[in-house]
Amino acid sequence: MKIFLDTTVLVSALTTRGLCAELFEAVLQSHELLISEPVLVELEGVLLGKLRQSGSVTEGFVALLRSAAVRVAADPPFPSLPDPDDEPIIASALAGGAEVFVTGDKALLDMHDIGGMPIMAPHGLWQLLAGRD
Repeated sequence: MKIFLDTTVLVSALTTRGLCAELFEAVLQSHELLISEPVLVELEGVLLGKLRQSGSVTEGFVALLRSAAVRVAADPPFPSLPDPDDEPIIASALAGGAEVFVTGDKALLDMHDIGGMPIMAPHGLWQLLAGRD
């Protein structure tokens, strides 16, 4: 399954033990993880700035994502969303053929899907994957 993990999920996967970390590992092991440059840039900003994560940990995590995930991109025009910062991210997921977009962003979760791509919380993906095994 092609899975796009949003910045919120990736931050949680790195900084906390729990569902997002386990989900990240499961996606890397058994599925195709999609990533976009806007997510990598946002991820670095959150980890280094807001969370004050060390440069070496941040660089290592971003390097892992660059090597293990399939990078996807989209050209404008992007879908119109309440938060314009989300537009290139969602567009990249759609362009990459993501079968699911996983996020903790309430505004995106309230949409439920876009362009036929389901938008779900980490717990929803965990349940979906458990049902597929």
